[in-house]
Amino acid sequence: MGRGSPSLGNFAFFPYASCAGGDVNGCVFPKKSRKIPYKPDSVKATPGYFGIELQSGVAAEMTTAHHTSLFRFKFPSTSDDSPLLLLDLTDLSDSRQDNATIEVDETTGQMSGSARFNPSFGTGTYVAYFCADFKGASIRDNGIYVNSRASANVKDLKINRSINGYPLPGGGFIRFSENPADGILARIAVSYISSEQACSNAEAEIPDFDFEETHTAAESAWREKLSPITISSEGVESSLVTNFYSGIYRTMVS
Repeated sequence: MGRGSPSLGNFAFFPYASCAGGDVNGCVFPKKSRKIPYKPDSVKATPGYFGIELQSGVAAEMTTAHHTSLFRFKFPSTSDDSPLLLLDLTDLSDSRQDNATIEVDETTGQMSGSARFNPSFGTGTYVAYFCADFKGASIRDNGIYVNSRASANVKDLKINRSINGYPLPGGGFIRFSENPADGILARIAVSYISSEQACSNAEAEIPDFDFEETHTAAESAWREKLSPITISSEGVESSLVTNFYSGIYRTMVS
């Protein structure tokens, strides 16, 4: 709705089925370089759910609670079967400011940190904090990436904007030892208070990484929000009904 730069898209995940040559630097990290097409017929979107499959064969599903999102990634079989997820400190509209941070726990793989962003509209900036953890496979390695290089020997990062004014690419990665048929789950929560509060939000809202239960709860919450509105669709094109409910839905997204 409205006009201006794209908004949100904070602390995005990106999945790889494997890295070329089994080397973590065989994966492409900067978002302008790593983008690949998706399969148009694979897109499924309903309130509380989004699913998509990339041309790489990686399928991603997403559902959400109030402050926490749950992702399920399924990967095709590859030669080394070591799927990798990266977490990007740059937002969708490249509005990230200086001093974004991330820490990666070597044992659990948990990632936490923060970044300062410009708002979609209005003045000033805001700081958002995150906490991400993972379930479904054992950890092969994890660490930090900056620009196009990654290292499992580095576990924390503070990163600024580059000299050309755009955010310098950076964030964290986690690579898994196997490729389970049921997929790998990634849970990420946000807070305007602290990373600790974001971790608390994740534990309170999606404690068991249960994708179906979270999806059902999100769908029920949206049905409750939309239930006061009833319309007569007799003689009305279905596309108009879809646009109407899509507009109502978007008034409640943020």
